[in-house]
Amino acid sequence: MPRFHLLLVVASILPLPAVAADKDEQNQTIVVTGKRDAPYQADTAGALKTDTPLKDTPQTISVVTAERIADGGFRSIADALQYVPGVTVGQGEGNTDQIAIRGQVTTASFFLDGVRDDVEYFRPLYNLSRIEVIKGSNALLFGRGSGGGVINRVTLRPELGLTQGAVQAGVSSFGGADAGLDLNLPLGRAAAARIDGFYEHLENHRDNFGGDRWAVNPQLLVEIAPSWRAGIAYEHVDDTRVADRGVPSIEVSGGPNRPLPGRRQTFFGLPGFNSANVAADITTARLDGELAPDVTWSSIARYAAYDKSYANVYPDAPATSPTGVVALAAYANQTHRTNWIVQSNIVAKRRLFGVSHTLLIGAEYGSQKSSGREVDGIVTPGSVSVLAPAPFAVALDEVAFDLRTQVDFFSLYAQDQISFAPWLDLIAGVRWDRFAFNGNDLTTAPIRPFARTDSKFSPRLGVVLKPTDKVSLYGSYARSFQPRSGDQFVEGLTADERNLEPESYQNYEIGAKWQPTRALIATIAAFRLDRTNATTPAPNNPLLLLNIGATRTEGVEAEVTGQLLPTLNVSASYTWLDARLRGNDSVRLAQTPRARASFWAHWQLNPRIGLAAGVVHQSTQFAAIRTEPTTTLLPAFTRLDVALSYRVSEHTQVQLNVENLTNTRYFSDAYDNNNISTGAPINARLTIRTRL
Repeated sequence: MPRFHLLLVVASILPLPAVAADKDEQNQTIVVTGKRDAPYQADTAGALKTDTPLKDTPQTISVVTAERIADGGFRSIADALQYVPGVTVGQGEGNTDQIAIRGQVTTASFFLDGVRDDVEYFRPLYNLSRIEVIKGSNALLFGRGSGGGVINRVTLRPELGLTQGAVQAGVSSFGGADAGLDLNLPLGRAAAARIDGFYEHLENHRDNFGGDRWAVNPQLLVEIAPSWRAGIAYEHVDDTRVADRGVPSIEVSGGPNRPLPGRRQTFFGLPGFNSANVAADITTARLDGELAPDVTWSSIARYAAYDKSYANVYPDAPATSPTGVVALAAYANQTHRTNWIVQSNIVAKRRLFGVSHTLLIGAEYGSQKSSGREVDGIVTPGSVSVLAPAPFAVALDEVAFDLRTQVDFFSLYAQDQISFAPWLDLIAGVRWDRFAFNGNDLTTAPIRPFARTDSKFSPRLGVVLKPTDKVSLYGSYARSFQPRSGDQFVEGLTADERNLEPESYQNYEIGAKWQPTRALIATIAAFRLDRTNATTPAPNNPLLLLNIGATRTEGVEAEVTGQLLPTLNVSASYTWLDARLRGNDSVRLAQTPRARASFWAHWQLNPRIGLAAGVVHQSTQFAAIRTEPTTTLLPAFTRLDVALSYRVSEHTQVQLNVENLTNTRYFSDAYDNNNISTGAPINARLTIRTRL
């Protein structure tokens, strides 16, 4: 390890303070701050790593709180993001979270308490205080790859002097079941412990689907001196399920192809072979405190190990007709990764030359070692009837890739928030990244080494005008980059790719925010996101990357979230996106519908009874980048969800969530042209929660 990297690691585990806003909040959040008494909104987010109100942050941010997660009965990242503007959920081959933010498809723009969490798996929600969706290029504070935005999960933390707990259990109409525990215990006046855990048996509307997952997250917090706290947390996640890549498309003369209709339960995989398994062990240590009045210093160190395997039989081409045959293909993959990441931040609030400054200086070091091996298979017979897939067999026979890679990165960043007057703020900063990627391709003999190192500067500039204390107007510019290693570092580098510059993202945004009360905020923004040196998965072979030049996404996002009336909470959003290849408007980007709209309202009729209802509408979208007329087009859909809650006693509540009340037939998401997920029919989940 280089000497300056070693010094950073040693320094980062010394007592260093938090980037928390309020002292009474430091024991609750890690990257973000704010009370949890507003059911649908938080005051601040991790977009600036300081205690800046959402209203004064010059970019679009959506916050999904723990209360909103519980109210909607969400069980996954995909569930939680259905009501978030600017985000589209992808299928992820049935084994991982996959999203598109402002037209940029990714499996890696995920963070846990502000630290990179980029391995492919399904992330649980059991231990969260909220999910932050921070739109636009975010390299300055989050590093490489965050071109369209990032998803940051913020975990619950131990609270001093508080004895509190809750248990819950639920069942679904598909046969699924779940149970969870949340317990906070004081250990004297200066320490506290917390444990969160859950178990879920997975079932859904698809034939042959099933699985089990569980996780546990014990934590310890100690106040080692006034204004100084140390914490350590360990999390184990275990997820075993059937991997399901949905239904194929069908050929349509002249195009576009359409998803196979009428088969929303039909499974085109092989029972016993199709599987996705992951075991993750994540250990996080942090020390934080106050160096001087209005000067804090925070450090977090994380070691994580992930073991994952998955296998799929899947439709490999369009079906010949709604009653015809479809070709199948197969593969099996094994991945192992270890992450060692250390991050330190210092925040100082000072007045210089009569002007208020909030200065952030930070550094980050990471080492990520990965191994990935994929073997392709032959399916016999090679095609089956779409009406009733007959039994078939799989023989794994050809190594697609076998790689060992290592990523070492080091970053320095600085940002200054300058308040020239109560009505005018300027936010400016820059990040420098050194990203070294090297590895060995063991697929063929002799072993082929590959390597590339990039050094990049990522600037950020924003202006916020505040004509009143409730309204802000802003404009911003930010730049990010994606190295040629891709999202997951397990595809190697060809000779051509070694000579290509990293992909570059430039985000321009203007917007307005209105916050009439602490618990209600409205945002509207227009943006343009330009991506250069762009690559995209081939429509019919996602492992093959196509160099397509430059893309542009232009759009408008609007959102209203929070407490509209004392008994009424709402979450409403609208997104319009135009995502295309620059210079060729006929080439449209994948998984980016032109329009999305959602609305959720919870009305507390009386202290015991609550009613909620939500609508999600999504316009047509292409399953893959539209490079030819036959590219598969997913139809538009509108889905209605409802919920009823009843407080049995002061400590116990029963809740019934019904999804797709009108039993709409729709296609929820896709991975590529021929792997399309079917939306679930009407279904229900009954949950009981009890505070201890």
